[in-house]
Amino acid sequence: MIDMNKTGLAAFGISSKTQELVKKAEEDLAPVFARIEDTEYHNQAKVLRALQEEKIALHHFAPTTGYGYDDIGRDTLDKVFARALDAEDALVRPQFTSGTHAIFTALSGLLEPGDVMLAATGRPYDTLEKAIGISGDEYGSLRRQGVFYEEVPLTEDGKIDTPAVVKALLETDAAMVYFQRSRGYSWRNALLPETDLAPAFRAVREAKPDCLIVVDNCYGEFTQKAEATAFGADVIIGSLIKNPGGGIAPTGGYIAGTHEAIERIAQRLTVPGMGREVGSYAGSYMPFYQGVFLAPHTTAQSLKTAALFARVFENCGMETLPASDAPRSDIVQSLRFKTAEALIAFCRSIQAASPVDSFVVPEPWDMPGYTSQVIMAAGAFVQGSSIELSADAPIKEPYTAYMQGGLTYGHGRLGVMLALEAMRKLNICE
Repeated sequence: MIDMNKTGLAAFGISSKTQELVKKAEEDLAPVFARIEDTEYHNQAKVLRALQEEKIALHHFAPTTGYGYDDIGRDTLDKVFARALDAEDALVRPQFTSGTHAIFTALSGLLEPGDVMLAATGRPYDTLEKAIGISGDEYGSLRRQGVFYEEVPLTEDGKIDTPAVVKALLETDAAMVYFQRSRGYSWRNALLPETDLAPAFRAVREAKPDCLIVVDNCYGEFTQKAEATAFGADVIIGSLIKNPGGGIAPTGGYIAGTHEAIERIAQRLTVPGMGREVGSYAGSYMPFYQGVFLAPHTTAQSLKTAALFARVFENCGMETLPASDAPRSDIVQSLRFKTAEALIAFCRSIQAASPVDSFVVPEPWDMPGYTSQVIMAAGAFVQGSSIELSADAPIKEPYTAYMQGGLTYGHGRLGVMLALEAMRKLNICE
């Protein structure tokens, strides 16, 4: 006989009270879930059509070696991503080690000595500071290459200060205006392509038509029905171990945009004069094709998980951003705690809910590229995958955790319950 006290939710020691609180939150979220699913269905149709239009077949999955001339799997994957991301062209490569690597490759390919890069959404992610040359003096940084950097902070309510951006653009004669869609370690909503980014794009185009518009699209793919490229961005960039890899891609990144911009970046990707024509991959391309096929659904699962976290902790009286019923432009959910103890306990509960390394106890540490200690919870099948349930937080006031991911809503739901149990032990949620 099976002992039912050792299976299902009972095996995790989840109380009936916690289950009731989560079920109540789910009932409240019914219209939010319906909206997320509507976006999923739209994007699933778009991705399916992209695969069908490019006539994907088994031979596209075959590995290549050596120079990679005429690599049909690589070249067709570029076309599929371009269609799926509302772009003319794309570069999708397993060799990109991270989203930061893909972003730096794009910036290096588009900017030349003497050019000015203007950040329109304030300071970029910490990991880009040394790459751009905002801090440090690393060999190969954009600053070392003769590129100048300027930035315009967001408004107090986290919006693009478009008049200030246009003023700075005209004063500096910037060659590029750079936007970061997601929040990073900032207490703000992610920027929506149509209502937040598009008006700023139009203002930039009117002020300086030849200025390049580049968007860090990490965490944002498939959260809305259209990407920033549909509203005038020249280039969008992201990681395949986030949304567009669908939890299947084992590594890599993409750069998508206009054909002219992608051709310029391709010269930096490999060697000027060779560009995208070379570059083999000895592993199968199948995980990348399958990943983008799954991406709309997996992203929707992550969004539903994020909304559930927000609703449950709102009901506990905690600060959350975005609100549980707000439109979402990335998969990240911010949660604020009153103490470092509670913040660390939350991250440890996410680790305990993981399918991999659930027995590990996360500790704050001096993570390279960050200015304060960081605690990270990530028991993922793919190391560092942000589309899998994970959380991280800088250990500084105000104590804010940034959680994201969830390959399945069922797993995300379990994560919420374990986190709620941890908070109730600290008398944060009753």
